[in-house]
Parts: sequence; C-alpha cells; structure tokens
Amino acid sequence: MKTTRFFLIIAAFLFTAVSCVENSQKYKAAVAERDSLATEKQLLDSSYNQTLTLHNDIETGFAEITQTEKEMKLNLQSVEGPRVNRRQMIAAQMSAIKQGIEQNKARIAELEQLASKNGKVNTMLTETIKRLQSQMEEKGLQIKALQAELDQKNIKITELTTTVTEQSKSIAEQSQSIEEQQEALEKQESTIMQQDAEMNTVWYCIATAKELKAAKIITDGGLFQSKKVLSGEFDHTVFAQVDQRSAVSVPTFSKKVKILSQHPVNSYSLVTGEDKNLTIEITDPARFWSVSKYLVVQK
Repeated sequence: MKTTRFFLIIAAFLFTAVSCVENSQKYKAAVAERDSLATEKQLLDSSYNQTLTLHNDIETGFAEITQTEKEMKLNLQSVEGPRVNRRQMIAAQMSAIKQGIEQNKARIAELEQLASKNGKVNTMLTETIKRLQSQMEEKGLQIKALQAELDQKNIKITELTTTVTEQSKSIAEQSQSIEEQQEALEKQESTIMQQDAEMNTVWYCIATAKELKAAKIITDGGLFQSKKVLSGEFDHTVFAQVDQRSAVSVPTFSKKVKILSQHPVNSYSLVTGEDKNLTIEITDPARFWSVSKYLVVQK
C-alpha cells in the first residue's frame, strides 16, 4: 500500500514538472513572436513614414516646377523691362526647373527602392509610383517643348539684335555721311558768305587835306598837276569799313566837301540836311563802287 502511494506521488510530480516545461517553452515562443511582430511594426511604421515623406516631397516638387514654368512662360511673352534682365531671369528659371526635375527623379527612384525592400506587394504604392513616373515623363516633355520655344526665342532675339545692329550701323553711317555733307555745306556756305562779304566790302574816309596827306591817301602831283589819290601805300586804319548794300547814305558832317576818288556821277548825289551839312546819298551802289572800293572825301 505504501509502495503504491509512493509511485503515485512520483508520477504526479513528474506530470507537474513536464507541464511546467511545456508552459515555459510556449511562453518563450509567444514572447519571441510578440517581439518579432513589434519589430516588424516598427519597420513598417518607419517605411510608411519615409514613403509618405517622399510622396509629399515629390508632389511639392511638381507644384514648384509647375509654378516656375508658368512664371517663365509669362516672362517669355512679356515685352516690358530690359531685354537682358528678362533673359537672365528666364535662364535662372529654366535652371531651377531642370534642377527640380532631377530632384524628383531621385525621389521617385528612392521610393521604388523603399517599396522593393518591404517584400510585400503594395498595390496602392505601386500605382502611386506609376502615376508619379508618368507625371515625370509628361513634365519632361513639357520642359523639352519649353526649351525648344526658348531656343527659338533666342534665335529670333539674336536675329533681331543682328538686324537692329546692322540698321544702327547703317543709320550711323548715314548720319556720318549726312554730318559730313552738312559740314561740307556749312563750309561752302561760310566760304560763299565770306566771298560775298569780301565782294561787298567797301571803305570810306572823310578828312581834311592835311589829314589825308598825313595818311598818304593823297599826294601832291607837282607843278601844274592834280593831286594823286590812293596812288601808293597808305594808312588803311583811317578808313571805315562798310557793306555797300547797306551803306547807301554816308554823312560827311561838313557843309562843304569834295569827292576825290573816282565814282560815276549819276550813281550818287549830295544832299544838304537841315543842319546844312552834306550827306552822300548813293542811288546806285553797284555802279558807285564799280570803279573804286574806296571813297575818299575831303572836307
């Protein structure tokens, strides 16, 4: 009886021990599975956050590219402001667009790598990547068209600049020719005016016999000979210089005068004024000065 009870106690103890070992192994497995799931969740959360950040950056990049593209088109159509400044601005905008496209390409590639690391097929993410790639290709074509338009604009601007330069050169040459012609004309006019002035310049002197002799305007002719007038070197400073076209009246400030130089009689007259002084009125200037350009009057 005692032996039987002993075996029963031993069996119960062994059963309890085996049960505890089994429970301990299940617990460890459960803990390991829990830790694995937690790690996987962390990885999924991190991957999701990276995916979301990349997606938002790509969408923001597309928005910035589109906005810059719109501003660039407005600059291409604008005619206001200095041409050089607009061309520099357009070049900077095109550079920014190309840089934005390269950045978005890199982000999409990174998004693809992130999706492939997950191991599981995410239909929504795959479709998103395809949509972004398609959008990227479409944007690339738009930028190529915009670049072509810009190149064409630059060609037209270059052609226009060349035309304007040639026209400016032609205008400058014409202006120079006109200036030279104008200068030649002015010289010619000046020469004509000078010649005209010289042709119409005359001199007159009204003085006493003593003064005329002192200036060597008159000299004694000797016995039984008349006085000689302007026969040799004489003092020109005693003569007044006038224009024969305007000097049609020569006051003598004397009541008695004698014209010693040679002038046609019917080309002038002596007129007595209210003060009894005589004035030489030249009625025909051309004939009066045709014989001599010097009028010598003795008072």
